[in-house]
Amino acid sequence: MKKIIFLALSLIALLPLRLMAETIPATDSRLTFVGRALKSDGALTFDFPATYFRVAFTGKSLSMRVSDSKRDFFAVWIDSPTSAEPTHIVEVKGNDTIIPLIVPEDVKKSKIKEHLVVIQKRTEAGCGKTTVHEFMTDGRFLQAPAFKERQIEFIGDSYTCGYGVDAPSRRDPFTDETENASRTYASIVSRYFDADYMAIAHSGRGICRNAGSNIPWEVMTDIYQYTIDRDSTTRWSADQSAFRPDITVIYLGTNDFSSYMMPDFNKFRKGYLRLLSYVKNNYGEDHPVLCVASRTSDYQFMYIRDVVNNCGLKNVHYLGYFPAQHHSTDEDLGAGWHPNYNGQQKIAYSIIPYIATITGWGLQDMPVK
Repeated sequence: MKKIIFLALSLIALLPLRLMAETIPATDSRLTFVGRALKSDGALTFDFPATYFRVAFTGKSLSMRVSDSKRDFFAVWIDSPTSAEPTHIVEVKGNDTIIPLIVPEDVKKSKIKEHLVVIQKRTEAGCGKTTVHEFMTDGRFLQAPAFKERQIEFIGDSYTCGYGVDAPSRRDPFTDETENASRTYASIVSRYFDADYMAIAHSGRGICRNAGSNIPWEVMTDIYQYTIDRDSTTRWSADQSAFRPDITVIYLGTNDFSSYMMPDFNKFRKGYLRLLSYVKNNYGEDHPVLCVASRTSDYQFMYIRDVVNNCGLKNVHYLGYFPAQHHSTDEDLGAGWHPNYNGQQKIAYSIIPYIATITGWGLQDMPVK
């Protein structure tokens, strides 16, 4: 098992910047950024989970200058961008902090001279909003691989965020360290199809109301429209990015049914149709959408099935997923009864055949991990 380490150095504690051969802003065209972000003075600000950079360079060290509103965790892959397990995990907090992503020790035995590094936000917006200012290396930056040919958009809640996925037991409390967007069904599906992906997700949010609430306050139908989670002043439109998903997967509804009183069907239908209309407005009326109808409640499944069957929109599909039948309470659950990595893999197994058929990608001869 690879050793996971936590690295964080303050700006004044780092080696003098004059030792760095090249420094580039986060918006440099040689970097590939996948996610929603605000741009300002060469910096990128973002907070949705699973947002990531690809950075290519020659040299023995790589660092990023970053600020964070709270405390976030990022996964770092060094020359292994398709692996399920990262090389390092780094903690990000404070203002104007230098985070070493690669140190000479990491690559001293490598014969590779041109390195590819992926840096991905593991935690969701509630853990913090991140601003990446610039990247620094002792070598030279190269052109990182552009967007992959296949691209997927996911819209969801805590399952899509990776809430508690790294906790040893369902009895364990949630902590920021146990959230891991790189081990969700969304990341697993994307690795399987070798696709880039965006995850627009927030734990506890629903279609017409949120977990434990009957008030339609900042539901995912609203949040999907924003560049920054829960910031209505940062409206998002598809022309802000070259990212063009081949399919959108919506996995929502569980939180709407989390209280004893079922949501009103007409309110649920109206909210779901509004979300579908936003997706179609972004990508066109023929854009395929797959709606996951979880059968944690039979009514939840029926609500989504009825909305999809009667929505009057092109290329909208649904699948029924049965968590009670797929998840073992001992082996498949992490913190707060949320799926751990095993549970997330089982969700991915259920979704993959539908995406393969809808997109025409077919099934791949590779493991689901």
